[in-house]
Amino acid sequence: MKMIIVSLYVDDLIVSSNDEQMIIEFRNSMKNEFDMIDLGRMRYFPGIEVLQKSDGIFISQNKYASEVLKNFGMDESNPIQVPLVPRSKLLKDEDRVKVGKTCYKQVIGSLMYTTAAQPDMMFVVSLASRYMENPTELHLQVVK
Repeated sequence: MKMIIVSLYVDDLIVSSNDEQMIIEFRNSMKNEFDMIDLGRMRYFPGIEVLQKSDGIFISQNKYASEVLKNFGMDESNPIQVPLVPRSKLLKDEDRVKVGKTCYKQVIGSLMYTTAAQPDMMFVVSLASRYMENPTELHLQVVK
């Protein structure tokens, strides 16, 4: 079965298909309707680097992750091997010092986007997002 998949993000399109002719026809019909520039094979999509090889398509977010670390003053931090220490518990913790909701939400939002290329982080980011309404120093420490 022939299939074409079109993804739209603001004014960028990603087109993929198991039939090259379908891509050509789609591209031509779009160019007839809209002023478009064909950038060829995808190498970059906002926050995601793409490497297409004969043995597969590989994505990473190295540049995006570096920018996030820099934005939150963590560009000199040491890397960790696991997103959350095993058997850790993240609780409401009303007694700890509160931190700004805006900063915490920005960190969570940035981390959510990194899960596109690193799905192993999804559990801990989802867990930490439960505390966006009333974050404490403990919660911020976990996400940083």
